Amino acid sequence: MALSPFFPGRQQGIVLDNQSAVREFVLLQFPHLHHLGLLLFLVHLMIYLLMLSGNVVIIAITWADHCLHIPMYFFLRSFSFPEIRFTSVIVPKMLANFFSEDKTISFTGCIAQAFFYLSLGVSEFLLLAAMSLDRYMAICYPLHYMAIMSSRVCTFMVLTSWFDGFFFIIGLITMISQLPFCGPNVLNHFFCDVGPLVSLSCSNTHLVESMDFLVAAVVLLGSWAITAVSYFYIVATIIRILSAKERSKAFSTCSSHITVLSIVFGSCIFMYVRPKQRDGLDITKGVANLNTVITPMLNPFIYSLRNKQVIQVFKDTLCWKK
Repeated sequence: MALSPFFPGRQQGIVLDNQSAVREFVLLQFPHLHHLGLLLFLVHLMIYLLMLSGNVVIIAITWADHCLHIPMYFFLRSFSFPEIRFTSVIVPKMLANFFSEDKTISFTGCIAQAFFYLSLGVSEFLLLAAMSLDRYMAICYPLHYMAIMSSRVCTFMVLTSWFDGFFFIIGLITMISQLPFCGPNVLNHFFCDVGPLVSLSCSNTHLVESMDFLVAAVVLLGSWAITAVSYFYIVATIIRILSAKERSKAFSTCSSHITVLSIVFGSCIFMYVRPKQRDGLDITKGVANLNTVITPMLNPFIYSLRNKQVIQVFKDTLCWKK
């Protein structure tokens, strides 16, 4: 009998044997730092609020001001939407668990959290690749830029990135949801990530781990290759055509972009592009915290709020309201 993908162990209301006895998981979080619960709560809350405010500002000003209705800011606005959702899938539950004695999450909630985390993550990496291509076209082919990066092309790239996140992940999540979990039910993580979750299954998980590795390799290495090649040609063009002053300014912008991209791609490749994700889970938790909390806070400031045009529009908006 086929199992319901999101309710393993049930078929049309019939409860199967106790092979899938686990109905909830306990999120271990950071047991060695339990005595720092209040400090960790305040730090993560501040970072989360900064991330929210930064992305909301980007969405608002790039939507409201017609001067920013160009492809670059369209991509930034489109990146901010999944960025907010991506972090909000993880952080609120983590914040609540810093003080709660009950750190459980239902099986369905765990599967849903894993699905949204992974699908939104895939969408973000595809969007980063699209944003890199946009910058490549703007700098390397400025005369043809607006003709090539039309609103139709930009919309297609964004919608493809958003929907591909779903299609890349739905098969993997369905396979995970059908695994039997007999106990223990303690997840050595602060959210339902694939590696710790699969490690609790009481069946052979080789196929699921191989599928997870394949999806991660295709998405991460593919988007990384597009981004790396784009920035290689961008840097080459900057060196060749700009004056020393303009070159210094352009390198300042590119270096900050490349730094953030290196952190994002490096951390995720470390976590997911390896056959056995269940190894070194304590190290992985620290890297995941960097990827799910710290980097999303930096992105709005690196990509937009250091931009003079965005800052000027923001100042004009504040002055107009006064």
